[in-house]
Amino acid sequence: MSKSAAIPVIFVAEGALEAGQLTARQRVWTEANGFSGQRGKLLALPGEDDALSGYLFGTGAPDARPAFVAGLAAAALPAAEYRLEGDIGDATLAAIAFRLGAYRFDRYREAKPTPTLVLPEGADAAEVERHVVAATLARDLVNTPSSDLGPDNLQKEVERFATERGMSFRAVVGDDLLTQNFPMIHAVGRASAQAPRLLDLAWGAEDDPKVTLVGKGVTFDTGGLDIKTAAGMLMMKKDMGGAANILGLAHAIVSANLPVRLRVLLPVVENAISGNAFRPGDVLNSRGGLTVEIGNTDAEGRLILADALALADEESPDLIVDMATLTGAARVALGPELPPLYSTDDKLASEIAAAGLAVEDPFWQMPLWAPYDSQLSSKIADMNNTGAGGYAGSVIAALFLRRFVSKAKAWVHLDILSWAPEARPGRPVGATDQGIRAVFSVIRERFGK
Repeated sequence: MSKSAAIPVIFVAEGALEAGQLTARQRVWTEANGFSGQRGKLLALPGEDDALSGYLFGTGAPDARPAFVAGLAAAALPAAEYRLEGDIGDATLAAIAFRLGAYRFDRYREAKPTPTLVLPEGADAAEVERHVVAATLARDLVNTPSSDLGPDNLQKEVERFATERGMSFRAVVGDDLLTQNFPMIHAVGRASAQAPRLLDLAWGAEDDPKVTLVGKGVTFDTGGLDIKTAAGMLMMKKDMGGAANILGLAHAIVSANLPVRLRVLLPVVENAISGNAFRPGDVLNSRGGLTVEIGNTDAEGRLILADALALADEESPDLIVDMATLTGAARVALGPELPPLYSTDDKLASEIAAAGLAVEDPFWQMPLWAPYDSQLSSKIADMNNTGAGGYAGSVIAALFLRRFVSKAKAWVHLDILSWAPEARPGRPVGATDQGIRAVFSVIRERFGK
């Protein structure tokens, strides 16, 4: 459909109806319906022949940035082709938001048509497409239950991902993890009927800056022998959200052909229960050479990440970024919308936080507070996998991971939820992307010139 034939959605700030260039009849209509530009409110506009002429869409306070609120419009509109008019803010962001707001996960139900968009003037078509594909990839993976996305099927998805993008792919599976020195990945995943594994992808020229991405891939988390409650297990299909979002970020980097040597490491396990499950009180060896006493088997994500981070660190890369649905403490501290960010490079952390605000992918820097490091002490091993005091759980988990990174020029840890418990602009309820746009923006700025 041509732009002129698409249905207009006119963005109007609160109290600025004159910007909608309405006819006298339409102004009477808006007043009768109480529309004044309230954030997220959508109002169908009648034309002179009483047919639909378009929609007014409220963006809220005049000083609010309107771009990502376009996602609310897409979530409310019926299936049709639309064009955005009025003050839409950043055209690229508005297009991304609209398309992500129309996202539906239809694998297990009849697929229904969704709103589509004519690209707004000034929008970067390639940028819109890469971020919509990246976010959709992450969301689809997280939304898929572990009955269809256990370690075996996740490996198939990742291998297909690598093949389609010209990436090399290697998998270390089952007991090969022991012979190749990934003992904690093996210990966490050995109780499952599907073997634990480390997936290793690479792309780009060897002499380009080395960027390594690490994602937690726990396809389902029972909690292990420290078993979760029934309520605590309900959303544990999302415990591979770190791996899913890392794949989305990798897609964006490859799609933009950034001049980096990209490596992606995904430790993939199911934290199940059987006779050979690892136990509280066990002491595990690690690839990094440290011994780890198990204080709680439900703190398994940091164990598998530690082996992967140690491998990543061996190359002394310019940057390591890990993403993980790691701690409930992160959500207690900052809620579901604002994940904590930890880094050994404060300047880099500030850049990611600033980029996140600019592209509607927010993070909040938290401290790697050295005095809390003693909470990881153990009487019989080099460290424990849980803090002794029960406080600052997200900080303690980040400090645990930090012990396995020493050679990288910079390290970033993102403790994400990868889930939207309530609908937000561009983020329907359910699996959601976090970290892709923010980190991509900084990697492109730092290494893409």
